[in-house]
Amino acid sequence: MPKQNIQKERIVIASDHSGFRLKEKIRNFLEKKGYQVKDAGCFNQESCDYPAYAYAAAKEVSLRNFSKGILICKSGIGNSMVANKLPRVRAALCYNLKAAKLSRKHNDANILVLGDLFVKETMAKRIVSLWLKTEFEGGRHLRRVEQIRDIEDKTNELFKKNRPANI
Repeated sequence: MPKQNIQKERIVIASDHSGFRLKEKIRNFLEKKGYQVKDAGCFNQESCDYPAYAYAAAKEVSLRNFSKGILICKSGIGNSMVANKLPRVRAALCYNLKAAKLSRKHNDANILVLGDLFVKETMAKRIVSLWLKTEFEGGRHLRRVEQIRDIEDKTNELFKKNRPANI
């Protein structure tokens, strides 16, 4: 039986200087597996501010230019905070396989966040692989993801109504 030509997902990836080395390893790993990867930075190990790069990648997912993204910084915490500010983003900080699997199955996470301090290269590749192949389970979990969307919509509306005039 001939092999089917399956189109791999396009993924956006970004890091700060602390996550740069691991980002490069993960980017190469994904490209070898046939994924198209957009690198949203950073592009070297010089000190930089993670919010700019986390925002650049998360914006691509928020705008639905990419269905999934991966962010890497020292702990993963800052990138998670930034990414989850954007509409339609459900970023999950995962330090192990179980968390990665559940973030997809139960929460339909569309951005995986890794902390270089806590996840070394071999485990990071295993987490990324599992995360990408795990499908959202739907069912009762869909109801909860829809509740997250509703909260997001209410929050956006609240801030539109209560926006100070000088902003």
